[in-house]
Amino acid sequence: MNADGFLVVDKPGGMTSRDVVNVAQRWFPRRTKIGHAGTLDPLATGVLVLAVGAATKLVERVQAMGKTYRTRILLGFTSDTDDADGNLSPTPAGAIPSEAAIRDLMPRFVGEILQLPPRVSALKIDGRRAYDLARQGKDVKLEPRPVRVDAIRLLSYEWPHLDLEIDCGKGTYIRSIARDVGDALGCGGLVQTLRRTRIGEFTEEIAIRLDAPPKSILPISFID
Repeated sequence: MNADGFLVVDKPGGMTSRDVVNVAQRWFPRRTKIGHAGTLDPLATGVLVLAVGAATKLVERVQAMGKTYRTRILLGFTSDTDDADGNLSPTPAGAIPSEAAIRDLMPRFVGEILQLPPRVSALKIDGRRAYDLARQGKDVKLEPRPVRVDAIRLLSYEWPHLDLEIDCGKGTYIRSIARDVGDALGCGGLVQTLRRTRIGEFTEEIAIRLDAPPKSILPISFID
């Protein structure tokens, strides 16, 4: 099998992106370079692009491509990680938002927006990962950052579950969108499930399972 190109893996839940790389390394000769483009949280599933060999030089190019996610937001709760893997706290009972109110709210989160990253994230503060500081109980102070959200589509809503499909650019946190939507609705919100379905031309339709080693990989020219 050619050792220069791309693999699109359907990442299972419960694994880190690094875990996926570790499994994929068994499919190639020792010392083959493998990197991943666009980290997925352990809770998340879906498209994880692995760059193999010479393709590792193109990781940043892949990371900059547009992405699509499908997420189920759990309303009525907050979490210290902004997702279901954290410590959940129910919010005080209030009015259940209508679907119309949610649809009216969505345009606020589309376009070039300032977004506060989750406290538990891979961003660095003074050289240390925010999630390491948060797990040590230290104060994590992150600043809002500009991100690009191209579209938000409401797929379904039945309290307390809100299903969205989101097109966005590099560095956008879906957990932050869930948190901020919940805050704006006055009921709290967090990511219950998250699946990435696309990075650029890399889609879930061409993704492979980790328990089915590939016989070939996509050539570097796939993104030319």
